[in-house]
Amino acid sequence: MVVDRQFVSRMSLRRDQVESFDRYPFCVPAVRHLDTLELHPKVTIFVGENGSGKSTLLEALAVSLGFNAEGGSKNFRFDTRASHSDLHSFLRVAKGVRRPRTGYFLRAESFFNVATEIERLDADPSIAPTIGPAYGDRSLHEQSHGESFLALMTERFRGDGLYILDEPEAALSPQRQLAVLSRMHDLARDGAQFVVATHSPILMAYPGAALYQISAGGIERVAVEDTEHFRVMRRFVDDPHSMIRMLVDTP
Repeated sequence: MVVDRQFVSRMSLRRDQVESFDRYPFCVPAVRHLDTLELHPKVTIFVGENGSGKSTLLEALAVSLGFNAEGGSKNFRFDTRASHSDLHSFLRVAKGVRRPRTGYFLRAESFFNVATEIERLDADPSIAPTIGPAYGDRSLHEQSHGESFLALMTERFRGDGLYILDEPEAALSPQRQLAVLSRMHDLARDGAQFVVATHSPILMAYPGAALYQISAGGIERVAVEDTEHFRVMRRFVDDPHSMIRMLVDTP
């Protein structure tokens, strides 16, 4: 692994400082089983069922690196609802000597709040220059959810950046997920590093990524074909009618 070229090389839990693994967020699998995780210099992906804690872990990593808990760049400091945990204070994050030129924390569930904050800041005449044009020539609120995600990826993201993405596929069609994967690849070749939590088998298939599966049994590095998400999707695509009949037919 080319550690000296990456912005963040590993994350560890200060387990000796945790009073109890029975309380949130330490009880969720992603945290309960966390010791030390090596991050890939280009793309690291976390996958797991709802409630496995992958978003909680990603949020803590982002906050520990100086990003706003609700998303955005390190310059964002708004707080719509303080709901993030104190996990970030229990993390030890190893940074490389190389520093990112830019960065972003994308949370699918609160991206609307980020777009609102951008409009609020741009409406304040005391703040210059305006932020909105960095995301394209249309307001994020004037686009669909999926269009605004793509505008973020294509207009705002640049090479030599650190990008933490929580379920970026949430508003995207399969075709747009492929477009995101392609854009990630272009940026990674240009020096960017990504840490992603996703349910999308398309994004999980990013070539060469470090793919970690989180379950009640622990955290393990896997191939995309070994994830439950991929197996379920393949079964459905191979024989959708049979699976649907199994789910909806009554005795």
